[in-house]
Amino acid sequence: MKACDVCGNHYERTFEVRRDGETLTFDSLECAIHRLAPTCAHCGCRVLGHGIAAGERVYCCAHCARASGVEGARDRVSA
Repeated sequence: MKACDVCGNHYERTFEVRRDGETLTFDSLECAIHRLAPTCAHCGCRVLGHGIAAGERVYCCAHCARASGVEGARDRVSA
């Protein structure tokens, strides 16, 4: 039984995620999110959806991107 790389819990149903040549073990999606999901460069929340990338930074929404100086960021494109 492997231990979760985030919380250390030993669980018989762990799963592995491979990214950038590294294999990580998790016991829950919550732990995987804490370890893998990017953090919004403005508000600090975890970005679980697409988010907005501007240069090297990731934002959770257009509001946070604009508040950080990203021009033209929009959550939706009108038809």
